[in-house]
Amino acid sequence: MTQPLAATLRPATPANRLIRGATLAVLGTAILLLASKIAVPLPPVPITMQTYAVLLIGMVYGARLGAATILLFIAEGLAGLPVFAGAKPGTLVLIGPTAGYIYGWVVAAFLVGWLGERGWGRSVPRLIAAMLAGNAVIYLFGLPWLAAFIGPKAAFTAGLAPFVIGDALKLVLAALTVRALSRITPPRGA
Repeated sequence: MTQPLAATLRPATPANRLIRGATLAVLGTAILLLASKIAVPLPPVPITMQTYAVLLIGMVYGARLGAATILLFIAEGLAGLPVFAGAKPGTLVLIGPTAGYIYGWVVAAFLVGWLGERGWGRSVPRLIAAMLAGNAVIYLFGLPWLAAFIGPKAAFTAGLAPFVIGDALKLVLAALTVRALSRITPPRGA
């Protein structure tokens, strides 16, 4: 099993593990916030760069820190911070039609991170496969939730079809970003 890319930033010691994790989680929520601001407002599901950020965070941070970062982002929204796309109030977003996608981010980040910890980030094809699996998880959570609001056929039409090409491009971009980051971070044990 390999360490997440984030673990190479500084050797993990009991003294700095918590500080590093908290710092990275806050940085990750800032990345998600920026990604939420890059949006095309389509009803009921806006197109944003958040999927890119979730997949990137999962692979770079690993399973536990990746999922914890997404949970922190959700908590920030619940606390009233305007972190979600369209700067909508957190509670409305987290019970509204798009909430399933957001809950899927937690599992997707964990899955992508878990696969990354098992070496799936070492080759581009496996990296893309891991991110494709993460993206599928987001849809597995998001589409049924959306369907409860607008029906299954409309959920497919409004919550999947317009996003397939963009999500494919975002996951390739996330994979390329991970590969670029892996070239500039120090090797393990450095």
